[in-house]
Amino acid sequence: MENIELNTIRLLFKKHLPNTHKGNYGHVLLIAGNKDKMGAAIIAAKSTLRSGAGLVTINIPKKERTSAFVAIPEAMVIFREDKVNWEKYNVVAIGPGLGTDRASLQKVMALLENQNQPVVFDADALTVLAANQSLLIKLPSKSILTPHVKEFDRLFGIHTSESERRKMAITMAIKYNCIIVLKEHQTFITDGTSSFENATGNAGLSKGGSGDALTGIIAAFLAQGYEPINAAVIGVYLHGLAADITLKTQSLESMLITDVIENLGSAFYHIQQ
Repeated sequence: MENIELNTIRLLFKKHLPNTHKGNYGHVLLIAGNKDKMGAAIIAAKSTLRSGAGLVTINIPKKERTSAFVAIPEAMVIFREDKVNWEKYNVVAIGPGLGTDRASLQKVMALLENQNQPVVFDADALTVLAANQSLLIKLPSKSILTPHVKEFDRLFGIHTSESERRKMAITMAIKYNCIIVLKEHQTFITDGTSSFENATGNAGLSKGGSGDALTGIIAAFLAQGYEPINAAVIGVYLHGLAADITLKTQSLESMLITDVIENLGSAFYHIQQ
């Protein structure tokens, strides 16, 4: 297992070049949000844009469009009720605030039937997969699953220790040819062959929305052409680093994920020094 160091991130990171445009940095489709969880979609979209994606489209219920237009005018919107043109997007992320009803299951199934590129699965999408285990074999190669401990146990069985979960994460990453980001005190990332432990971040992230932001960050790096394992490693490191920078102006108790997103720029400056 490798500890993620700043020098490693600097070697992996590719700075945006002057003579480029939005088309050079990918188009992310975020399937997120529902009638009582639009905050999750907005947080994910903001973090995706703050992390360098060229274009972001959020797929939300039509009734919730006003909140999206007001909160994140930089993002485009397509409605959950409409047919998706999957070819428009080079990366899809699904799950934050999605819901776990039959409509959500159908959306996950439609995605699995139409997407061959790596997908980021988080939150409610993981719950849907856990309840429909046969779908796991349909995951696109090198997809990224980002479960916290309870979501991991729903997917892969109850575990009693961190070491047990990490061993199982390696096994499942090999079995399903995916990358698992196991969100713990020190997040563990594995593709079954290489494994990493992250040391950035703090307890201020122990609030709702932190995982939604991480989903957006990882999706943004995928959209920019990073290898999936590298997108996960850089995304986790940057997410934690922005939270550490946030402690300069907020306490562990007062920190909000929106504060962390606003400090992503400072985190980018730090890794480019």
